[in-house]
Amino acid sequence: MWVLKHLLANQLTMEYIRGLIRDVPDFPKKGIIFKDITPVLSDIKALRMSVKEMASPFMNLDIDVVVGIESRGFIFGVPIADILGASFVPVRKPGKLPCKTEKITYDLEYGTDSLEIHQDSIKENQNVLIVDDLLATGGTAEATCELVSKLKGKINGFVVLVELEFLNGRKKLNQYNVHSLVKY
Repeated sequence: MWVLKHLLANQLTMEYIRGLIRDVPDFPKKGIIFKDITPVLSDIKALRMSVKEMASPFMNLDIDVVVGIESRGFIFGVPIADILGASFVPVRKPGKLPCKTEKITYDLEYGTDSLEIHQDSIKENQNVLIVDDLLATGGTAEATCELVSKLKGKINGFVVLVELEFLNGRKKLNQYNVHSLVKY
């Protein structure tokens, strides 16, 4: 009975959060339907539920470091790190971190992009959870995994609020425990 009650509560939580995410047509360019999570952030109940549900699958994995991807990964990553009793490490666009960094350049649909992480932010074999707001094509996620691997961190999972399943980003993260709250 408890399991059924818990599953029902979880389903209601996901429906509540999903109901707040709004579609913005033709943003940032024509033909794209942008999934806007700012209403979730504006609703403290939804934000707390989101963070709790995102942290939940990783509660017993002894996570040492939560890595948040710029910039919305910071919003969810810090409170998830707090729940898990872990440190928080940001992955940023080039030139934003003040100390020695490890850098990766990766391909986008049209062009390239780069990310950086402090070289001393993850120690060898530390258990790492990577956090972002959205998983789409998986390029940024895959690049972040490569950065963490360069620092010899052990990636225990990857969690996002929203996953756009039709873009198949999860395929780039096959070897990891990927968790998403809301799927489209």
